Amino acid sequence: MPGPGGAGVPSGAAGTPGGHAFAAPGAAAGFDPYRGPAAPANPYRPPAGPPPQPHRWLRPSDPPAKAPAAPRALLAALLTGLLTAWLLGDGLGVNLLICGAVASVGAGLAARSAGRKPRPWTVVWSVLALALLAVPALFEAGWPVALATVCALGLASLALHGGRRWAGVLLALPGILWQLGPGLLWARDGMRRLSLPGRGNVVPVLRAVAVAAVLLTVFGWLFASADAAMADVMTSLAPSLDAGELPLRLMLFLLGLATALGFAHIAAGPRRWDRTVVRPGRERGRLEWALPLGALNLMFGAFALVQAVVVLGGRDSIMANTGMSRSEYARQGFWQLMAVTVLTLVVVGVAKRWAPRSSEADRRLARILLGVLCLLTLVVVASALGRMWFYVDASGLTRLRLWVLVVEVWLGVVFLMLITAGLVRSVAWLPRAVVLSGMLTAAVYGLMGPDAIVAEQNVARFERTHQIDLRNVRDLSLDAVPALDRLPEDYRTCALDLMRGELADASTPWYATSRAAAQARDIVAGRPLPVGSLAARNACDKAGLRESLFFDRY
Repeated sequence: MPGPGGAGVPSGAAGTPGGHAFAAPGAAAGFDPYRGPAAPANPYRPPAGPPPQPHRWLRPSDPPAKAPAAPRALLAALLTGLLTAWLLGDGLGVNLLICGAVASVGAGLAARSAGRKPRPWTVVWSVLALALLAVPALFEAGWPVALATVCALGLASLALHGGRRWAGVLLALPGILWQLGPGLLWARDGMRRLSLPGRGNVVPVLRAVAVAAVLLTVFGWLFASADAAMADVMTSLAPSLDAGELPLRLMLFLLGLATALGFAHIAAGPRRWDRTVVRPGRERGRLEWALPLGALNLMFGAFALVQAVVVLGGRDSIMANTGMSRSEYARQGFWQLMAVTVLTLVVVGVAKRWAPRSSEADRRLARILLGVLCLLTLVVVASALGRMWFYVDASGLTRLRLWVLVVEVWLGVVFLMLITAGLVRSVAWLPRAVVLSGMLTAAVYGLMGPDAIVAEQNVARFERTHQIDLRNVRDLSLDAVPALDRLPEDYRTCALDLMRGELADASTPWYATSRAAAQARDIVAGRPLPVGSLAARNACDKAGLRESLFFDRY
């Protein structure tokens, strides 16, 4: 029934005295008597959409659940931090393996609390990581130790994440880097969940002690550095600890703790990188894809034919026509050939991504062209290896020459795996096989003692030809001492001169030294070096090493 306010207006409507509805004049025209005229609609303004999500690509790989921090895992991480601060400050040796083993125990406890069980590939990656951490315990050379340490960290991350596809394997290797901060927050949340008797009284005390320890460490180091008397007082208060080492020990403790917690955080609920969405490249037409690849195959084939002519007897004639020596011909183009090998890997990856795949004929053509390219690349690898080996035979072995030989061999293995993948139907094995081959190469390179091999090859060459470039061996590590000890006295004194300081340092504790370093010190102790730098300089002069002589060092 119509109300008293007019037809269609209900009686007692809110907003009007006496029940009448209120309509402001001009409301239909977009005018508000309290705010003024309404802004006109902008026909060019795009419709509002969802807010941007810069990390949306991470969503598919989010872990389904994250187990809370178990007390035993936290204790193992704390022990790792303490061992890192105590052992690693004096150098690297078996201490790195000890710290790595304790951190792996903490990660295993976190995985067990999350209900995870080890899989075969997890065991493979873990064992290989521990083998890499054993390199500092055996050898002294810095570059192989650094390479082995980085590879071990990557393998440990891969073992905890898992992964089958390229995205899963390649993104899991550096996964520990972005778990250091979240691992600390995860441990803090786990500590808050602990129901300990008297927790309300103990936790504030522990927090106050930790803050006081940090403040005393920082300001104590500054005062000890500023005043010698204060340094003596602090030394008397803590006779077993050098005040100047406190910042280093604290940094090592934090590094060890954060790393162990990062691995435990991964084990409690790893990110599934295999679920990362990687869209395939836009399929290209057969002509625009096959024509450049076919032309590249023809060029590689021409190079293979030229190398076949050289191997079958053309090398002597080429050397006679060009006037190059054996070493010049051997090293000519080696770096270019290695660059060709690496670039070919990039070409294969790019071509595979944009290859036509709509029909069986397109897929067959892609396999044929890429397989031929990989097969011809093996000729390039063999040519580069032959040139470097020929050059080593003529001029001796160096660290860099040995390293590039190892890398070139590994690249050849990768191309063999690519050829095999083109011949079989399933290629799910390829990503893990490539990573496994690379990590095995790093492990073999570190465990064979590169500096010892370089010294052994140069000494054996001297025993054959009575020729040696001492610049190839003077900057080697203590791993080279057993081989260099076989040289005649002047050559031996000159070769070991730069190692004199390391050989004299016998104060390094057992856990921070390698087996090779201990063996080298025993050898020199039984046959001491002449005292003084003048004796070493005279020995180098007699051995034919002059400052005015320059040798090729790659």
